[in-house]
Amino acid sequence: MYIVQIASECAPVIKAGGLGDVVYGLSRELEIRGHTVEIILPKYDCMRYDHVWGLHEAYRDLMVPWYGAAIRCHVDCGWVHGRLCFFIDPQSQDEFFNRGVYYGCSDDQMRFAFFSKAALEFLLRSNKRPDILHCHDWQTGLVPVLLYEIYQYGGMAHQRVCYTIHNFKHQGVAGQDILAATGLNRPDYYFEYDRLRDNFNPFALNLMKGGIIYSNFVTTVSPHHAWEAHYGEFGYGLGHTLHMHQHKFGGVLNGIDYEVWNPEIDRYTPYQYSADDMSGKLKNKKALQERLWLKQANKPIVAYIGRLDEQKGVPLVHHAIYYALNRNAQFVLLGSATEPGINSWFWHEKGFLNDNPDVHIELGFNEELSHLIYAGADLIIVPSNFEPCGLTQMIGLKYGTVPIVRGVGGLVNTVFDRDYDTYHPPAERNGYVFHQMDFPAIESAMDRAIGLWYHYPKEFRQLQLQGMEYDYSWNHPGTSYLEIFEYIRHK
Repeated sequence: MYIVQIASECAPVIKAGGLGDVVYGLSRELEIRGHTVEIILPKYDCMRYDHVWGLHEAYRDLMVPWYGAAIRCHVDCGWVHGRLCFFIDPQSQDEFFNRGVYYGCSDDQMRFAFFSKAALEFLLRSNKRPDILHCHDWQTGLVPVLLYEIYQYGGMAHQRVCYTIHNFKHQGVAGQDILAATGLNRPDYYFEYDRLRDNFNPFALNLMKGGIIYSNFVTTVSPHHAWEAHYGEFGYGLGHTLHMHQHKFGGVLNGIDYEVWNPEIDRYTPYQYSADDMSGKLKNKKALQERLWLKQANKPIVAYIGRLDEQKGVPLVHHAIYYALNRNAQFVLLGSATEPGINSWFWHEKGFLNDNPDVHIELGFNEELSHLIYAGADLIIVPSNFEPCGLTQMIGLKYGTVPIVRGVGGLVNTVFDRDYDTYHPPAERNGYVFHQMDFPAIESAMDRAIGLWYHYPKEFRQLQLQGMEYDYSWNHPGTSYLEIFEYIRHK
């Protein structure tokens, strides 16, 4: 099959979150299986050019229709760690992708509407006719709309679209000017409820809703999150739309790249180890204590790695620090805050706890240090408010670092409570799960985990080994996506 990914991110050249990891990891898996994969991305001025090899001009003077005129684009081509990527570079006074940031501009909806239009125009003009267009999040929600309302009549009638939603919270709510800009026009037509009109604002268009309605299949990044989005609050207003299109909606769990996240070959850790020989994990623990000036003590290390924001359950993260210390454990935090208030809060905590030999707070992000924390910690907490998939717990399992998670989204599909899980036999359980968003809930799970570490070390070791046996690589999701692609190809 010939598959083209159209996305706003691809790790490591463009990465703001998990979306970039998925686009790269899934593309690599599909190529390993013998399929042809190309990736179309915006050419941001702030992307990591050091991760692109052989960047050169692939298409000159691509004229993209825009507001009744046209914007000239250059399309560059290069290899990102083996993946063939095309970068759309508009030669426009709007400077769509020359902003020093990937997202966060007041005209983001217009920027990515242009990107969606340009991506299809590039495929049309360069005579690329992929079997599947795989689009991601609201930024490319207009791709299937434009394909089926415009481009199928210009020679792209056989292309099929799979649309993957990584985060329902950000939907690309836009005004009528998007229609005039992209050439869709006809506001009366698109403002109908069963097309692009936002479910709650009759004067707005919803690009994510358009992606759901016009694509041939819609996925989100875990089976449980698909259920939450359809029936619960985490569809953020799109539950009814998903219900109307439930025949083409499902969840496929993300994978992680075991070429990067693997304690047996990890180049960022001083000691490698495996389930057959765990001695390296204890050495990494001592190395972590030395690096972060923690007391060299025989205590469990509890870790948190990730953003510090509302989604990630920040009050529970904060509470867990002090609860761990009260239970005679050490705590390591690595993360950056996106909101000024949360940032100030944790800088205050860092100052307050600075002299405590059992805690280290590292504000910011450091890829190398994150590997050492996964390898050296005993437990990792993921107390998310919502978590479509979550990679932290899957990485933790691979490193024998027992996860303590809240039972939402992809966390439910990957972590099975040692004491209370009713669907898996004891030999298949791999962590601890709590459900409420309150302090007693996370205390209960941490209490059980730390208690097992102190009082039943052999059983704790067995729990670590059971977690390491799980395969959360791209192998299984790769199969699932290929089944979806084959299904929509022959519809």
